[in-house]
Amino acid sequence: MSDSTKSYETTIEITLSPNHLAMRYLPTICLITLTMVTTARADDTAAEKVTFQDHVLPIFRMRCGSCHNGNDKKGGLVLDDYTAMRTGGGSGEVVEPGDLESSYLWSLITHESEPVMPPEQPKLPDEELAVIQKWIMGGLLKDMGSKAEMRKKSTITKIEVSTERPPGPPPMPTSYLGEPQTITTTSNAVTALTTNPWSPLAAVSGFQQISLYDTRDRRLLGVLPFPEGQPHILKFSRNGSLLLAGGGRGGASGKVIVFDVATGERRIEVGNEYDLVLGADLSPDQTMIALGGPKKMLRVYSTATGELLHEMKKHTDWITAVEFSPDGVLLASGDRANGLVVWEAFTGREYLVLNGHSGSINDISWRPDSNVVGSASADGTVRLWEMNNGSQIKNWAAHGGGVYAMDYIRDGRIVTTGGDKLSKLWQGDGAAIKDFGGMSEIGLDVAFDAETEKVIAGDFSGTVTVWNAADAAVLGTLSSNPPTLAAQLEAVRASLTAVDTQAKQAQEQLAAIQKQSDDLIAQRKQAAATAEQQAATEVAKIEPATAAKTAAEQAFAETSTRLQAAEELLAAALKLYEKSKQDQAVAAKAAGDTKAALDGAQAALASTQQTAAQLQEAAKAALAAAVLTPEEQQALNAAKSAAATSQAQLSTLQKAVADLEAAQQQQSASASAQ
Repeated sequence: MSDSTKSYETTIEITLSPNHLAMRYLPTICLITLTMVTTARADDTAAEKVTFQDHVLPIFRMRCGSCHNGNDKKGGLVLDDYTAMRTGGGSGEVVEPGDLESSYLWSLITHESEPVMPPEQPKLPDEELAVIQKWIMGGLLKDMGSKAEMRKKSTITKIEVSTERPPGPPPMPTSYLGEPQTITTTSNAVTALTTNPWSPLAAVSGFQQISLYDTRDRRLLGVLPFPEGQPHILKFSRNGSLLLAGGGRGGASGKVIVFDVATGERRIEVGNEYDLVLGADLSPDQTMIALGGPKKMLRVYSTATGELLHEMKKHTDWITAVEFSPDGVLLASGDRANGLVVWEAFTGREYLVLNGHSGSINDISWRPDSNVVGSASADGTVRLWEMNNGSQIKNWAAHGGGVYAMDYIRDGRIVTTGGDKLSKLWQGDGAAIKDFGGMSEIGLDVAFDAETEKVIAGDFSGTVTVWNAADAAVLGTLSSNPPTLAAQLEAVRASLTAVDTQAKQAQEQLAAIQKQSDDLIAQRKQAAATAEQQAATEVAKIEPATAAKTAAEQAFAETSTRLQAAEELLAAALKLYEKSKQDQAVAAKAAGDTKAALDGAQAALASTQQTAAQLQEAAKAALAAAVLTPEEQQALNAAKSAAATSQAQLSTLQKAVADLEAAQQQQSASASAQ
């Protein structure tokens, strides 16, 4: 009620009371009063045109000018110039015409969000806040000649529901999204992480910020500011082009922000909770956002207008998980008191109540065909429910100490993490595939990157571990508290220097080993050639020996013939016995001499053949030895591999330096442009 209204009402009461006006005059007096009040309000509206130049700028100069002027630009925000103020700062636009809830600056000066403005001082006087409020609600007039602006419509458009890969390139940031807003001395617990369904992109929660990484090489792609507080839920839209973040400050405020993946721009924000948002989701057609938290109320908002569509009060404890079915027909929500409810997404009516868990519902995930919803609970089990009548079709003990997170993969497999410091991969029927160890604390959230077949999980210590799904090998980590570009560049340059030195040393070692190997092989080849030549000489001796053997055999044959003739002659002529006997003796002696010569020739041939064979074997052995031993070859191969690895690391780090320098130049250019 305005002051003018109150004054007219007081006047009427004073007039009526002393004169005791008859009741029959009362309707006329009320009508007159109503007319006067209405006229006064119209006059006041005309007179109360609030502009930046005449009313708001003096407040900003007095209260905010020392930090947010054209020279200082704290946080990139300028408040003493209308055009610069409308551009906003590092967190984007700070005022929305006709919309206090979407005006980030309003939440700061009213101390509803942090960092409060002015810092370390009480909030602005009510009279000054009223002026700023009227200016925002009046359309952000620049001066008396300006026209009020209409409230911006939602930039999130409705899309067709589909589980197929969207057309076009994979959704990825088109440039470095920005520097970390906060760097803490220690890492916070990983309260939320997610992977893009259609690109190698992961989002990781941090203190008042969200870090985006390329899962192929774990490279930081930039940081999205989340000044609303700690993100507790991160989800990509079904087509991967948007990132939903929900969170806030415990016992104080909660909100859901939707970012554009390509640009990092804030597309929409909904909810004005008085506590954290613990569970939230964007409907597959991008027309609704559902959220819940400690207030036990499930709320569904329109992305087109920001208005509240449904408010469902069924849960008896904190709502911890919220997710739309992939076809957008149903909406599931779970709470800390093991309550699990399925709703009709478009009407908000209760569809099914799923009873079975004995502990808190920590996470919910739908099978890609929307016929089955899975629930992860502190009771240590994963349960699968069919959506015809809510029957439980499968349950199994997944993690000792409770299941903290689960996620259906697009091919129907399931990934989980929990209190046993393990992440696990399952078939759709609960059959175990593989365990992934190495976390130092309990696993709080998990995701599966289907584009690169990697399991990613964050734990209570703030570490985000990345595994290869095929063999459970740890590939590296992602930071929930990443350094600035300058710090990254310095670290990479230091690594580059070290790797460059190692590469040079490896090349020198390789050259030395290669020379030793070449010399050794040359020596062994020379020895083999000498042995081969000796073997050839001995082989050449075989031919004369063979000829001698042949001649001896021929002489033996002739002598044998003569002996036979002599024996025949002896038998035929007894009378010539004495003569034949003498001839026989001579022939026998000649045969004996010939036989001895033959035996000698055969022995000489055998000896020569044996010597030749031995020399041939020695030549073969020498030739075989003219190569490196397995140990020598292994040392050579290791040296070559080390040199190649060093060279690859050198190339990778050189590329990283180039990328970081390009990102740093881009940031500098962006800052200069702002």
